[in-house]
Amino acid sequence: MKHLLNLLAAIALLVWGTHLVRTNVLRVFGSNLRHFLAASMGNRFTAMLSGLGVTAVVQSSTATALITSAFVGQGLIALPAALAVMLGADMGTSLMAVVFSFDLSWLSPLFIFLGVTLFIARQGTTMGDVGRVLIGLGLMLLALQLVGEATTTLTRNPAVQLILGQLASDRLLEIVIGATLTVLAYSSLAVVLLVATLALQVITVDVALGLVLGANLGSGLLAVLTTLRASPSTRQVPLGNLIFKGLGVLVAIPLVPYWLGGAQLHVQDPALLTVLFHLSFNIATALIFVGLTHPVARWVERLLPRNKASALERPQHLDPSALATPSLAISCAAREAIHQADVVETMLRGVLAVIKDNDLKLAEELRKMDDTVDSLYSSIKYYLTKLSRQQLNEADSRRWTDIISFTINMEQIGDIVERILLDIEDKKIRKGRAFSEAGMAEICEMHGRLIANMNLGMSVFLNGNVRDAQRLIEEKMRFRDLERAYATSHLERLSGQTVQSMETSSLHLDLISDLKRINSHICSIAYPILDSAGALAPTRLRMPPEAPSQKN
Repeated sequence: MKHLLNLLAAIALLVWGTHLVRTNVLRVFGSNLRHFLAASMGNRFTAMLSGLGVTAVVQSSTATALITSAFVGQGLIALPAALAVMLGADMGTSLMAVVFSFDLSWLSPLFIFLGVTLFIARQGTTMGDVGRVLIGLGLMLLALQLVGEATTTLTRNPAVQLILGQLASDRLLEIVIGATLTVLAYSSLAVVLLVATLALQVITVDVALGLVLGANLGSGLLAVLTTLRASPSTRQVPLGNLIFKGLGVLVAIPLVPYWLGGAQLHVQDPALLTVLFHLSFNIATALIFVGLTHPVARWVERLLPRNKASALERPQHLDPSALATPSLAISCAAREAIHQADVVETMLRGVLAVIKDNDLKLAEELRKMDDTVDSLYSSIKYYLTKLSRQQLNEADSRRWTDIISFTINMEQIGDIVERILLDIEDKKIRKGRAFSEAGMAEICEMHGRLIANMNLGMSVFLNGNVRDAQRLIEEKMRFRDLERAYATSHLERLSGQTVQSMETSSLHLDLISDLKRINSHICSIAYPILDSAGALAPTRLRMPPEAPSQKN
């Protein structure tokens, strides 16, 4: 039992090391890798080579599949080119398996030492993430060594030999076990390296090759399962890749004995034979199917047809594949937050039209838009919570907070606008009342300033310009003074017995007060920017000499 636990721990360490390398390579180079992929789609062959290069760096064809699927879902690349990328990605993982099959155990302590040193000394920086990559590589090499040591002891147990011997009689069982292990480990690379190590002492080479076929099938299945809840266009790439792998496995099953017989004439090492078969399988699959990407793409599009209205829908900025690259995910969330602000601005602009034209239909449409604002707020918040704050550098962590604060302010503005519209419907339109000419002019003036401040606030959120942020704070004070002046003017009209002012008094005062509240939420966007720049005053209270002016 002790030796079995040692083996399981070594396997877990191998999977964890692979995870560290994948996630941190994406964190450091993810944005550049995505740009490289997007720029290499001129033809299917360059697309295939770009997939090979990116996956060799990331060491995960599943990660490449998620990035490529997101591109297809956003309409940035065509499906046939994306399928060619995946054929290259499979070659990339198999190439790295060959590299790791050599005895590199002497590098393990060096990588771990350098990685821990960089991570501790430069935590939260790019070099700190590079340190985590080195730690992952060191753990993978250490785990492979531990797996070999643990299996040496286990092979002496007669019960273990009997169980493993049953695998030799059923190719289908080998494929199923290999696929299952890959899905559970979330890495075909880790499973192939494990199988190669076991082939040295525990299982026969023939069984190892069957497990490798299963690992390849499992990696395709893993990408399909990962994107199961995505849009049909996003799921097309993993499905097409799974079709390639499934057809490749079907073709390879009867050819395994012939390949093994020929390869053993030149290579005797079981581990090397295993990884070479993995590489040969993926190279052959790529060469055979790279010319069939268009037919397979048409087949996939029939199985998973796109929504006909999808071309008219707005782009979805919350890209799940970007979560592995925090800086990119932060940018995606910021773009979605701007869309939320655009919806809020549309609501704000519509308020004045409802007041002027007594348009109940427009008021209802604008109120329904608050549900969109709330939904966007929830989506952005949920998306950002998938990012670990501990893994963000200082700038990204600050931007994370800014986006959350911005979306909260937009959501609260949407709620206020919805309430304003309900009041206008109940207290003005349905009762057939109207504001006085002077009162309407005041509302128009405040509304115009509010829209201008909204645009300024969005600019501050996007650009982080300190001077614009200071202007926004100044506008808050001006707007507050304007609200007080107009409230006083309204009371004077009431003293003059103006009928329209008397009928709409409650609505008028509530409206200008709500507009001031909305403006306060808009101006709140400036505070994090000024605070980060050290330009925020310690107190926002007026100095004593200005107190008498507040009483006037």
